[in-house]
Amino acid sequence: MNYENLQFGVGGGVATITVNRPKVMNALNGRTLEELGHVLDVCRDDEGVRAVIVTGSGDKAFVAGADIGELAKMNPLSAKALARRGQLVFEKLERLGKPTVAMINGFALGGGLELALACSLRTAATTARVGLPEVSLGIIPGYGGTQRLSRIAGPGVAREWILTGDMFSAEEAHRVGVVNRLFEPGELGEGTRKMVDTILSRGPVAVRFALEAILRGNNMPQREGEIMECDLFGLAASTEDMKEGMGAFLEKRKPEFNGR
Repeated sequence: MNYENLQFGVGGGVATITVNRPKVMNALNGRTLEELGHVLDVCRDDEGVRAVIVTGSGDKAFVAGADIGELAKMNPLSAKALARRGQLVFEKLERLGKPTVAMINGFALGGGLELALACSLRTAATTARVGLPEVSLGIIPGYGGTQRLSRIAGPGVAREWILTGDMFSAEEAHRVGVVNRLFEPGELGEGTRKMVDTILSRGPVAVRFALEAILRGNNMPQREGEIMECDLFGLAASTEDMKEGMGAFLEKRKPEFNGR
């Protein structure tokens, strides 16, 4: 597929997806969501892709929100359909089964922050600004923001951010747990890639199982989650990666995982 609004490349096992609409601060329109859904399928099915970085083109915006020109034309039925469409794409990102990192290089507002929240982890430039300003437009977040922000940062933070519609600094986002790591703007790419490379140096099957345990456990009572964790722990113990990891530790050498 030829992407009109995305740039896509793979190197060293890491796919980079860049939302490329700099004239409108990388706003998400219908075409961009369609392309994002397609490229996520490519990343999911390509065994050579072990992790994904999502970012925005230029130095002003990650994704500054949804396309307001499209939103302004909504009626109740089309609004519900649009929200569900975005939710399904972001759910695909959340359930990719591979580590995903939102590299927030500028404004991440509305649908842009919701895109970042659907990733496994988030890094940000110290100059970035984030928020869910939908109530200032007379709507609410519709791409999963009301649900994911509460789970990531807690209901108190979610209520404040969503009800005020305010923008927050990258430092504040880091303080409340929305952003995992902060970097100076010139160091964001290198710092993010270093974190991803650290993840890639770990056991691939274990990383996949850990992602699954965390995601599934979010929707379970703790006791049920622990039982599910036991099952995945047992499965991990049956892998070649487990034998290699334990053996390397005992032999005081670097492990060479094969993902089996």
